[in-house]
Amino acid sequence: MLPVDVAITRFRRDLTIAALVRFALLVAAMVCVFAAPLFGSHQSWMFILLVVGGIWVLLSYRSMQGTRLAADSPSLIAAGEFDRAESHIDASLRSFSLFRNAKILSLHHLAVLRHAQQRWRESALLSQAVLSQKLGNMQGLARNSLLLLADSMLRLGDLRGAFGAMTRLYRYRLSLGEALVLQLLQLDYGWRIGAWESMLQAVGGKVQMCELMPRLNAARSQALLAAAAFKTNRIELAQWLRRRAQLLAEPQEIAPGQPSLEEIFRLPG
Repeated sequence: MLPVDVAITRFRRDLTIAALVRFALLVAAMVCVFAAPLFGSHQSWMFILLVVGGIWVLLSYRSMQGTRLAADSPSLIAAGEFDRAESHIDASLRSFSLFRNAKILSLHHLAVLRHAQQRWRESALLSQAVLSQKLGNMQGLARNSLLLLADSMLRLGDLRGAFGAMTRLYRYRLSLGEALVLQLLQLDYGWRIGAWESMLQAVGGKVQMCELMPRLNAARSQALLAAAAFKTNRIELAQWLRRRAQLLAEPQEIAPGQPSLEEIFRLPG
């Protein structure tokens, strides 16, 4: 298994090397363009310029190979083929890339893989490394990394870190899928800090959002809302939400290893 600290160190080193190579090739090309009219021997300078262009094309081709390796990773992770995904990501991170976006994407895929493996600390560290870069037009990647970071921090019990990541998400316009994930994270955070009234604000809209979620996320969201309703003595609402959650999943699926949340399924009514 690829150690996270090694992956991050390699990632930063490769970004530095790629930046230096791009700068060197650009300077060489500019020298060739301006040196010919100044110093003569136009053919010699053109030959050097062609060599520089050839190096750029060769390195770009190698960069594309690494990008293709990284592109296969999400589907492998979704299929549960973690070993193959790890192999692809490792190969992509090891390969030279002239373009920083490919390296950033590979590191993000490693964060997704570690999250799927429930290695929360490593996923958080990798997400932070991605977010430390200037992502420019990769705003979708920034949103996904913040969602990963917030979820990992919650599972680690770092409520301050989770709140900070969720606050940063408010700066972006989220897609529907991202908004659904954020709602679950907000409910989880509210439950952990006991913000029952806040959790139940606009509860009707939140329940409608639950209907668009995957099964387990919908069940967990409604269980969290039921817990908030029980805490505020809204018993009918709590029982209704609990029944909806139970229709989707068993209590041990909804709240694994969280006895305080499992308690709502043992309450009478």
